[in-house]
Amino acid sequence: MMLTESQVQQRTVILYPDEDNYWVVEVPSLPGCISQGETKEEALTNIQDAISLYLEVLEERGQVIPQANLSID
Repeated sequence: MMLTESQVQQRTVILYPDEDNYWVVEVPSLPGCISQGETKEEALTNIQDAISLYLEVLEERGQVIPQANLSID
C-alpha cells in the first residue's frame, strides 16, 4: 500500500511553546508522534518528517493508518 499525500499532509497538529523556549508540535491522530524546533516554522517542518516516518513504519508493519482527523460525536 502506498501512502497518499493526504495521509501525510492533512493532519491536525497542536503547536505550543515549552519551558526551554522551543516549540513543540504533536499530532493527536498519531499517538506519540511529537517533534520540536527552535522556531514555529522549524517545528512544523520537523513534524512533517516525523509524520512521514511514523506512517511509513505503520505501513511496513501492516498496521492500519489512523484517520487524519479525529471526530467526536
